[in-house]
Amino acid sequence: MIISQSIVSDIKVLIHGARDKAIRLVDHERTIMYWHIGQRIFEEEQAGKDRADYGQYLIQFIAEQLEPEYGSGFSKRQIELFRQFYRTFPIANALRSQLGWTHYKMLMRIESDDKRAFYIAEAIKNNWTTRQLERQIYSNLWERLLMSNERENVLAVARNEKEPIAAKEIIKDPMYLEFLGLHREASYYEKDLEQAIITHLHDFLLELGNGFAFVARQKRLHIDGDEFFIDLVFYNRLMQCFVIVEIKTTKLTHQDIGQLQMYVNYYDRFEKRDFENKTIGILLCADKNNAVVKISLPEDNQTIIASEYKLYLPTEQQLIAEVKKEIEKRDLELE
Repeated sequence: MIISQSIVSDIKVLIHGARDKAIRLVDHERTIMYWHIGQRIFEEEQAGKDRADYGQYLIQFIAEQLEPEYGSGFSKRQIELFRQFYRTFPIANALRSQLGWTHYKMLMRIESDDKRAFYIAEAIKNNWTTRQLERQIYSNLWERLLMSNERENVLAVARNEKEPIAAKEIIKDPMYLEFLGLHREASYYEKDLEQAIITHLHDFLLELGNGFAFVARQKRLHIDGDEFFIDLVFYNRLMQCFVIVEIKTTKLTHQDIGQLQMYVNYYDRFEKRDFENKTIGILLCADKNNAVVKISLPEDNQTIIASEYKLYLPTEQQLIAEVKKEIEKRDLELE
């Protein structure tokens, strides 16, 4: 008797789906329980706020009562987190089932309300794991997007309140590629960087931004007897356009910009459908001169972006300094 293997595959999908759903439900219920514990502690603390050090005494007392029976999940440090959880997210109905307790523990470290709201929206929209959320926070995604955008636009795109209308609302500069495992001091070719990106494609798509899908590598173009090869081609479903990425492991030149512009023109004329938007080109380079980039492109340029790549994550101080520098530059341009 011949039995199709598809039935076993279908059943496995059902089992894994049910398990994942059960895990998420349990995690959400646990998160809600921690919130209610935090609320109860806060109320008790407020009732005795006229007594010196009452809050710390209360936390210590609760931990001593609960930890022996319920384990290290109710240690003094954990009890303090429950109280902080309630104070950071005081509305229970605002807690999202897509986010687990480990997500919220990371989000509690963020002091800015706007910044926290951004990461919540992005984590839900992109179904980030806790590892992915942690990486985006440590790579200062919020600050990097603010370098080329207004705070309101960044939040609106993250919350799906508006569709991105310009590439700079999604694409970051610089891009951090620490996940490739390449060393800053090592000598490597463009093909090495390209191969590393393909090997870590999922992480690269996450760094590129929302809505990207991989299309081709070393895409061959035939132009009147001459052959050209585009390093990487993607498609962005939010902006409904092709996105071409050219890799340069040296300092960017105006010739590189001209080459990418030719590729963009080719896609606009021969690959783009009528309902799609203009092709975007990204020059991913080790170094660039912003003045050269600006002069090499038309003043109304919206389709060519030069983005430096970094092989190590910056410190928060470095990123804050860069953001301040970029804001000051933008203010001077507006004067």
